[in-house]
Amino acid sequence: MAWYSKYLNAFERPYQEVQKEIKQEIADKMCCFRQNTAPLCSVVAIAHNEEKRILGCLWSLVDNICDFPVEIIVVSNNSTDATEQLLDEVGVLWYSEEQKGPGFARQCGLNHARGKYHICIDSDTLYPPYYVATHVKYLERPNIVCTYGLWSFLPDSRHSKSGFFFYELLRDCYLSLQNINRPELSVRGMVLAFHTDLGKKVGYKTNIIRGEDGMMALGLKQYGKLRFLKNRRVRAVTCTGTLDGGGNLMKNIWSRFKGGIKSVGLLFTTQSEYEDRDHNVIKKEDER
Repeated sequence: MAWYSKYLNAFERPYQEVQKEIKQEIADKMCCFRQNTAPLCSVVAIAHNEEKRILGCLWSLVDNICDFPVEIIVVSNNSTDATEQLLDEVGVLWYSEEQKGPGFARQCGLNHARGKYHICIDSDTLYPPYYVATHVKYLERPNIVCTYGLWSFLPDSRHSKSGFFFYELLRDCYLSLQNINRPELSVRGMVLAFHTDLGKKVGYKTNIIRGEDGMMALGLKQYGKLRFLKNRRVRAVTCTGTLDGGGNLMKNIWSRFKGGIKSVGLLFTTQSEYEDRDHNVIKKEDER
């Protein structure tokens, strides 16, 4: 049985249907995190209208196995559904960011983080039991300032497990090649971690629609090494929301393949700055 099977009882389903016992379990475990006054690590999730998924995400986070103090923070990014009601119900520490956009939401969480290390979380994603501990393990190594990993998709009626296997295999190979010269382009915010003090020095870009994660990694490069983690212990599992806009799985594979061919030259060069037509920002497709 997959490690995430348990959390599907509270993930991708109306919150009214989630058993009270599950909500109580999350709330009871969350109390331990609220009591940590000097956390070594801050786990910061951002959420915009995630009432169907955030309980499953938080459940996976409170189940993480660590031998050091951790704080969990959620930033509600202008949510208008029952997200904030659920955050109160399970007793998680949360803040509201009314300026819409992942850059604003992640910066809000970073401003409130107290831990030495900062782990970025998306509320539509589930995290394995040693996720936090593994990121911290690598961040404690000399000269490593940033870590980031890979992710899988939850199979559903429209996307088969075997189809995802080949899709993720091709994607992971491309990201690994891209990571050699341009690691910042292989970074995704839902599987990113870094030293909090350095992150606050760099700051998140808020004047861009997407790419704030890669820009953070790009800024951190001046302070040390970026480490790509391919360990299964840090492989998150997420929903298919970012794929649905591109049609079925084969259309997504073909679309990514064509994009990869067009940008194949990036695999053999490095760059310290990225520009688009409006801002000096990283220009990266918001894909998973």
